[in-house]
Amino acid sequence: MSTATVSRYRPVEPAPVSSSDFTGTRHFLRLFLRRDRIALPLWILIFAFAPALYVASIADIYTSDAQLAEFAATTAASPAQIAMYGPIFNSSLGSVGVWKAGIYYTLIGLVVILTVIRHTRAEEETGRAELLDSTSVGRYSGLTAALLLAGGASVVTGILCAAALLARDLPVGGSVAFGTSLACSGLVFTAVAAVAAQVSTGARVARGVALTVLGVAFALRAVGDAGSGTLSWLSPLGWDLQIRPYADERWWVVVPSLVTAVVLTWAAYALLRRRDVGAGLIAERPGPTDASPALAGTLGLAWRMHRGTLAAWTAGLGLYGLLIGSAAKGIGGQVGDSQTIRDIITRMGGSQSLEESFIGYAFTMLAVAAAAYAISASLRLYSEENAQRLEPVTAGSVGRVRWASSHILFALLGPAVAMIVAGVAAGLTYGASIGDVGGALPDVIGAALVQLPAIWMLAGVTVLLFGVVPRFTPVAWGVLVAFLLIFMVGSIAQFPQTVLNLEPFSHAPKLPGGQFEATPIVWLLLITVVLIGVGVAAFRRRDLR
Repeated sequence: MSTATVSRYRPVEPAPVSSSDFTGTRHFLRLFLRRDRIALPLWILIFAFAPALYVASIADIYTSDAQLAEFAATTAASPAQIAMYGPIFNSSLGSVGVWKAGIYYTLIGLVVILTVIRHTRAEEETGRAELLDSTSVGRYSGLTAALLLAGGASVVTGILCAAALLARDLPVGGSVAFGTSLACSGLVFTAVAAVAAQVSTGARVARGVALTVLGVAFALRAVGDAGSGTLSWLSPLGWDLQIRPYADERWWVVVPSLVTAVVLTWAAYALLRRRDVGAGLIAERPGPTDASPALAGTLGLAWRMHRGTLAAWTAGLGLYGLLIGSAAKGIGGQVGDSQTIRDIITRMGGSQSLEESFIGYAFTMLAVAAAAYAISASLRLYSEENAQRLEPVTAGSVGRVRWASSHILFALLGPAVAMIVAGVAAGLTYGASIGDVGGALPDVIGAALVQLPAIWMLAGVTVLLFGVVPRFTPVAWGVLVAFLLIFMVGSIAQFPQTVLNLEPFSHAPKLPGGQFEATPIVWLLLITVVLIGVGVAAFRRRDLR
């Protein structure tokens, strides 16, 4: 073979990076801001101001230094609670007040991952990115705009959070440190999502890769903090906590987070430079020649699409159920002799048993996570139609209602399976800790089951949007964020009762320990049936997009 022939098969090196590669970034950023004009401000406000509300509630409940010290000492003696929220470093109001807000390091990571992949890999998967790239825009403009959106929102969240904490008359150093650590968590996982967006041709796999990294980071942090603390230093979430707001701040810990964010961002650009539009580093494998008999119907096809997500969510909620059951036993020691918190629990309709009230509240938060799963499963309807896979399926003997029902079934049964597994895990661990598994297990499973109507209502909202206004189906995420905002800060911020009644999660019976009431469950189920019914009926009559 001649030298000329060999040279033809040498791989072509990418062209050097120039300013033209970023042409159009400003226009992309404006487009992304418009698309996220509802969800983006909501999650920024929640993450920015919720920690200050936590501090305000702690200040109202624990009115003396002795009570704060007792709370801190009891928390430090509970490995399960440390695994859930992280260590508590001293008994100052600031340290105790933002202790549970440490979970926002994980939550902001979740939000920025979904945001970045939505505007990068999901756009390539649908073909819109290639259409836009065919105009006078640079190769890196879309990724740069997504990074500016998620990273900029993280920085704004950190600044607002620090300002809100300063408004509570807390020390400047600690307030800035907490805001900085929150922003650093967002920046790191923004870069993680940017890298994940390069590895697969599908947004679902990219989300799975990024969320797996987030899950591993949380597990390393949880196991490390509950044990010797060594593993925490392998996790970006552990670095965020080790900045130690209000406890002799360690400013140098910011460096690993920033370096990681910069290195991963550089890696994302390097990977993007070396792949084609729509391609990924993980090549798609060809499927078998003959389809499995399980794929013969719409239900089998839906099971194939949903089974991986169902397994992941079930495992995640099950592990969180183990933490809930392990942490519940020591919750009473945190209160000590504070009658104020017992009065608050009584007014909220909860049980006099603080442990049971803690389990009930924890399962309400799990219900919010399960509602996110219900929305994600329901959005399969939207993604299948958007990817133009629906029309070939319904062109034959498969009716629209039959096809939609197969995905709606998993949006309803999937969260139920995950919540039951979490209930069993929490019931077994809590029952073992108090020496009464037989008595605790049914009660805790009941606490999980009463959350299902509220979860299903979010699936109903998604189906309604898909049928009536399909273009705005992803707004269901904004509805969930709005409900979460009302639930978490509504009572503390003294929202009107009319507004508080809008979110469904607080209407579930206060189990375990409280009195079971069927009326709110029946109403939530009726609302869900109406939402799904109207959505499916509208989908049956409208044109396909």
